Amino acid sequence: MKKFLLVALLLYATGALAQKVKLYSAGRVAYECNVEQLDSIVFNKEDTPDVGVEHEWVDLGLPSGTLWATCNVGASSPEEYGDYFAWGETEPKDEYNWNTYKWMNAGQSSWEQINKYTFADGQTDACWYDGNGNFIGDNKKEFVPEDDAATANWGSGWQMPSFDQVNELTNVNYTMTEWTTQNGVNGKKVTSVINGNSIFLPAAGYRDFRDLNVAGLDGGYWLRSLTPYSDHVYFLNISLGIFDTFVDYRYFGRSVRPVRVKN
Repeated sequence: MKKFLLVALLLYATGALAQKVKLYSAGRVAYECNVEQLDSIVFNKEDTPDVGVEHEWVDLGLPSGTLWATCNVGASSPEEYGDYFAWGETEPKDEYNWNTYKWMNAGQSSWEQINKYTFADGQTDACWYDGNGNFIGDNKKEFVPEDDAATANWGSGWQMPSFDQVNELTNVNYTMTEWTTQNGVNGKKVTSVINGNSIFLPAAGYRDFRDLNVAGLDGGYWLRSLTPYSDHVYFLNISLGIFDTFVDYRYFGRSVRPVRVKN
């Protein structure tokens, strides 16, 4: 929306009523020039994330004020699967395993060699402990924004859901769920018992190595929170009979459904 508005304003600026063009960022002038100095404006989607686009959300009336996006990162409609991300990575890739996982010590391919988002979990064989069993990791348990696929791709204000936010979504006091087919795609429809609004989560499966598994039968949506073990993270699992949090290794490629909090 903002890109098209900017283009329209620039076209208007070429008329008799304007002599200069000002581009604003965070409320300040980031660039200013005379209209006649402009040759063209290019938005390179391949090089820049879709930050600033007005993504749609649904208010389910949840007590926390959490607003759930209507589609996955990388999708343009609720039924599209979208992109798949390893936990803590912000771009999709061709192969998902420990060898290709971003937060590994160079040349290593075992979970014991994870080098970011580690804490004192008692797994003393891992590299976040020294030879005497002392914890030496970074003690990070939740994302910094640049490692959150929702924030990195959609902009500030959006993030992957927390454990508490997903627990709220799965709470039968707040929502009811239905396994259904929407525009030919299987998934879970989540409807608020508070205000009747709903979201659709497609059964997008997950990626392991180069393979897409159980698409149409199952779906997994990353949470931003680690489990009690540094190498495992929570995800929301959906299928015909399941709508609950599970745990898995970080390297798998799973879907991301962003959330934001009502102002």
